[in-house]
Amino acid sequence: MGVRVLHVISEMGTGGAEALVAGMAGAGERYGWESAVASGGGHRADALRVPHFEVPVARRRAGGVVRAAKATRTAYRAFRPDVVVAHNVGASAVARLAMAPLRRAPLMTVFHGVSATDHGSAVRVLRRTSDTVVAVASSTADRLRAAGLDEVVVIRNAVFPAPPRVDRSTVRSALGLSDDVPVALCLARMEPQKRHDVLLDAWAALGGRDAVLLLAGDGSLRPDLERRARDLGVADRVRFLGNRSDVADLLAAVDLTVLTSDWEGMPIAVLESLAAGVPVVATDVDGVAEALADGGGVVVPRGEPTAVADALRALLSNADTRAAVAVAGTEHDGHTLMKSYDELLRTMVDGGRR
Repeated sequence: MGVRVLHVISEMGTGGAEALVAGMAGAGERYGWESAVASGGGHRADALRVPHFEVPVARRRAGGVVRAAKATRTAYRAFRPDVVVAHNVGASAVARLAMAPLRRAPLMTVFHGVSATDHGSAVRVLRRTSDTVVAVASSTADRLRAAGLDEVVVIRNAVFPAPPRVDRSTVRSALGLSDDVPVALCLARMEPQKRHDVLLDAWAALGGRDAVLLLAGDGSLRPDLERRARDLGVADRVRFLGNRSDVADLLAAVDLTVLTSDWEGMPIAVLESLAAGVPVVATDVDGVAEALADGGGVVVPRGEPTAVADALRALLSNADTRAAVAVAGTEHDGHTLMKSYDELLRTMVDGGRR
């Protein structure tokens, strides 16, 4: 039996939630889904092979939420979904408001995570909007339960890896990098949560190495981070790549990835690295520690540039150490994730709301 699934998300640019939506929408046909996405657009929206409905980004303003809800209502009426899947709390509020005057489909919220201080307010919204809440990591679910949300389903995030289109040397040549230079990659939006400042401080602490740091992603902090790189004297060893749609190619070209976030759900950037066999240096926060529990990377304390620098130094200086660390996780595969979502969505459609 087919099921019509409308994903609602703020934007479809760079980010873990956006990558999950793109992967689920693309894989859904094999599970009998007819999928569509309602979002503010972005490079992942441009690459979708399912219908996309343009929705203005709400940006947590009352007027913005109302405009987003009106556009989502238009998408809802046009697509007529059997179930709506909202990604994160804001999208859940928009989707519920959009359906308010209509015959309402079941609403699932996929909770990708918020900062530690925001779990209480997130739970209050989720109680009023969602029929089912899915957490992308066990640690994320534990935080929601501690904040008072009793019913939480855990479906651990996964990736739908695409093979690189070109080889390591070709990618490096395009980036102006020689084959033998050590290269680290950070895949993250340039927003406060991701703590690029810690990463840049750590990169400066490496000293006069010839290693290069690639920063793939964009955001409100980019000008400040570019200034910080100059002030730290590492601007010649840091490349700001902006938003990229060639993550698989970049992963084929680098020696490790690094993520210095203050908090995470189950970060897709880490899972993409594991799937590609690229070792990870990442901060010891919720989903990161969970993703790396069986190997694949080095976990470091949050907010400590010296610890990050030490881990980077150990891996960048020794190929054998990198190979030993790069034990890819096997449980974060897209098929397992899709089977879990398919079962849950069909239960909701059939009237068994949780």
